[in-house]
Amino acid sequence: MRKLTAAALAATSFLAFAAPATAQEAAASVVVIHGIPDTPVDVYVNDALTLDDFQPGTVTDALELPAGTYQLDLRAPDADAGADPILSAEAAVEAGGNYTIVAHLKADGSPTITPFVNDTTPTKAGEGGLVVRHTAAAPAVDVFAGEAKVIEALENPDSAGPLYVPAGTVSATVTAAGASEPVIGPADVPVVEGTVTIVYATGSLEADNLGVAVQQIEVGSDPSTSTPPTTEAAETPPAPSTPSTPSANPIPTGVDAGDSGLAAQDDGTNLALLATIAGLALVAGTTGAVSLARARRQD
Repeated sequence: MRKLTAAALAATSFLAFAAPATAQEAAASVVVIHGIPDTPVDVYVNDALTLDDFQPGTVTDALELPAGTYQLDLRAPDADAGADPILSAEAAVEAGGNYTIVAHLKADGSPTITPFVNDTTPTKAGEGGLVVRHTAAAPAVDVFAGEAKVIEALENPDSAGPLYVPAGTVSATVTAAGASEPVIGPADVPVVEGTVTIVYATGSLEADNLGVAVQQIEVGSDPSTSTPPTTEAAETPPAPSTPSTPSANPIPTGVDAGDSGLAAQDDGTNLALLATIAGLALVAGTTGAVSLARARRQD
């Protein structure tokens, strides 16, 4: 079987997606994630083979696509292009939108396709964003940062976040709702300034193959704000400066987006902030034919 590399996939994406774009129209960004264990598939978009032998656990590079409605069909590897698909869905993407399309298991274990809208609001200076999405065949889950429960009763296929926290490393566990025994983790994921890290729970609790897929979106950060000095203050000689003490936890400059797990900070400095936003509303994912509207965080 021919397997498209990420570079080849990006280079051929416009050939596979038929909707034309105008010069004035911003493309949509679309990432595709395969979260169904033990089930390689061929992915057709608008009847064109786009991902050949798409393997479970794969997170594609972002595809820049013209706005439009796309027909998605998943077939067994090497199946005839006219064969009945294993899964089908339609997704409408808007110009300039940012989306993730996930093939995954429902809570009852049956396969499905869910598109998500990604919030690309810039973070504040020194902060990163964290999103958790339940796309596994498992009951509702709680997410803990250390000992603090920061997300409660998250159900498939819901999404919680973004949680905006200081950049650093967060180590978290996932349990069945109301339980204390982890079903995923503990594991660490860095939170990077100006980047939203999205963690997807995948697999099946019953089949004992739960796992995670990780996606990162660079959204940028707003510069720090400061009050300009007054004229009087500007004319006052500055006080002698003292050497600054290096931070014990410097902000990381890079992040491995591989098979890392869910996030939370080892030293607990993020826990108070995370706890205050534990009641975030869950953003339900949509299956089947959907029209996606861009989500934005309110200031």
